[in-house]
Amino acid sequence: MSSWQLDWAAAAFVMLAGVLYGWGMRSAARTGHRWPAWRAVAFYVLGLGSFVILTCGFTGVYGPQQRWAFTLKISLLLFVVPLLIGLGKPLTLARAASTANGRAALDAVLSSRPIRFVSNSFGAPLLGLALFSTFLTPAFYTLRTDPVAGALLTLAVPLLGLLMALPIIEESDFQRSSAYLTLEFMFVFIELLIDAVPGILLSLNGQVLDNVMSVPNPQWWFRDALQDQQFAGNLLWFICELLDLPLIILMFIRFSRSDKREAGAFDELTDEQLDELQNQHLRRRQ
Repeated sequence: MSSWQLDWAAAAFVMLAGVLYGWGMRSAARTGHRWPAWRAVAFYVLGLGSFVILTCGFTGVYGPQQRWAFTLKISLLLFVVPLLIGLGKPLTLARAASTANGRAALDAVLSSRPIRFVSNSFGAPLLGLALFSTFLTPAFYTLRTDPVAGALLTLAVPLLGLLMALPIIEESDFQRSSAYLTLEFMFVFIELLIDAVPGILLSLNGQVLDNVMSVPNPQWWFRDALQDQQFAGNLLWFICELLDLPLIILMFIRFSRSDKREAGAFDELTDEQLDELQNQHLRRRQ
């Protein structure tokens, strides 16, 4: 608990995010939008606070030397920190604080092809699976020890997690049809099980996959290389499986809301409009 370091990439991320969120609250207040205090607390304390603990605390200090500490850090940065940051509704705040041109620019970014790919449950989980699969290769050592790789992961992993979490948390910015969400739900159910495969392979493998058997300046409580790898696999396996249920529940809630929204839209149509929609459907089938 007393192990701390200053991670410059993390400090830059926190400062930029904190300043932008504060500016957003001030701008929203000027336009008459009173931002809930609990959302600001969730963003700063739970979201950015957990990010600081993971990057500058124990897991950040000993991540280069112990595989399990690094695995714990990366998996929580990907799966947990974005959910906590998302409780602050940063996109909703950005809309409330922006002008009409600013909202149009935000919509253009959100509707771009790269963002759409990583902000749905088809593309984003595959990127997470690709990241964890590198833990089964010698690249695992480079990711843990190289300063440039560490800085990139510190910035990129939470952003990827946000793109995975925000479609569930901020539905107003990522609305999907119920048919799309049904297919997405089925894919997520299968993919979340596959996500645990790298952890299982790390845990059950009898040889050190990154070929690094020793570390500089070992502490008395360090595990040996094989125990370290297997414990890292146990953590990754546990975290991936633990998050299956809440994510599936959130997907189900998202599907229910979408279905209710579509049903409400049909209820507002007149009989003539419903007849016209039916005729259009029949003409397309002919």
